[in-house]
Amino acid sequence: MTSIGTGYDQVVSTYSPDGRVFQVEYASKAVDNGGTAVAIRTKDGVVIAVEKIVPTSSSGWVPDVKALATIAADEAWDYQERYRVPIPPKILTERVSMYVQAYTLYPSVRPFGASPIIAGMDGDEPFLSLIETSGAYFGYWGCATGKARQLAKTELEKLDFATLSTRDALKEAARM
Repeated sequence: MTSIGTGYDQVVSTYSPDGRVFQVEYASKAVDNGGTAVAIRTKDGVVIAVEKIVPTSSSGWVPDVKALATIAADEAWDYQERYRVPIPPKILTERVSMYVQAYTLYPSVRPFGASPIIAGMDGDEPFLSLIETSGAYFGYWGCATGKARQLAKTELEKLDFATLSTRDALKEAARM
C-alpha cells in the first residue's frame, strides 16, 4: 500500500549556494522595486511617509500588501475581542511576522512580496518596526523600504532621533 502526500509536510528547498531561500530573495526584489516608504520614530510619535499612495505603510506587490493589512486588522480585532484592550504594536508585529515567516516554509504557498512597517504607541512610548520578507522583524528609530531605500537610510543615519520632534521628523521625511 502506498500513501500519497498532501504536500503540506514538505519544506521549500530551493536554496542559493550561500544558503538563502530563492523565493524569499524574489520577494525581496519585489519590495525593492516598489514605492519608497520611510518611517521615523521620534521622542513623541512616529511619522511615516510614502513616495506614492499605497494601501498601507508597506512596499511591494499590492495584493500582498493588502493581504498583510487584512491579516494585521484581523489580528488586532481578535486581540481586542479577547483581551478588551487594543493590541500593543509589538505583539501585532510578532503576529504578522509569524504569518510572513510561515509563508516561506511550504511549497503550497509563496513568500509575501511586501515589507510592512508597523507603528504605534506602546503606552507612552512610540513604537516602530519593519518586517522583512523572510519574516524577521526589527525595531527601529528610522527605517526605509522600496526603491530608494539606500538613499533614505543614508539620510536617516544623520538624524538624532532621541531629540527629534514629530514636526521636525515630518519635514525630514518629506525632504527624503
